[in-house]
Amino acid sequence: MSESRLAAIFKALSNPNRLQLFEEIRAGGPAAFREPGTRGLGGCLLQHIMDGLSVGAPTVSHHLKELVQAGLVETEREGKHLRCRVAPTALESLRRFLEPPQETPDT
Repeated sequence: MSESRLAAIFKALSNPNRLQLFEEIRAGGPAAFREPGTRGLGGCLLQHIMDGLSVGAPTVSHHLKELVQAGLVETEREGKHLRCRVAPTALESLRRFLEPPQETPDT
């Protein structure tokens, strides 16, 4: 993963409101709206997480746009609603970056 891509991801997650929004999307929205056993795999409808956030709709829209541009979240229209899910490779890319480097045996 390039340094500029990593920087964009960390910049997007550095804002507390975006981090909260990302965590809600990753969790699959509030427990009351989650399908059992899915833990965010199918995403969640944006309207279901709006009430739990401490900012208004225009601010949520802005933060969601930043998460999408950083490649962390994908969105899909479902009629009048917007389904959000964590991009499939986003967490794996971050995990690989944050893992300690593999030691190579001396030969």
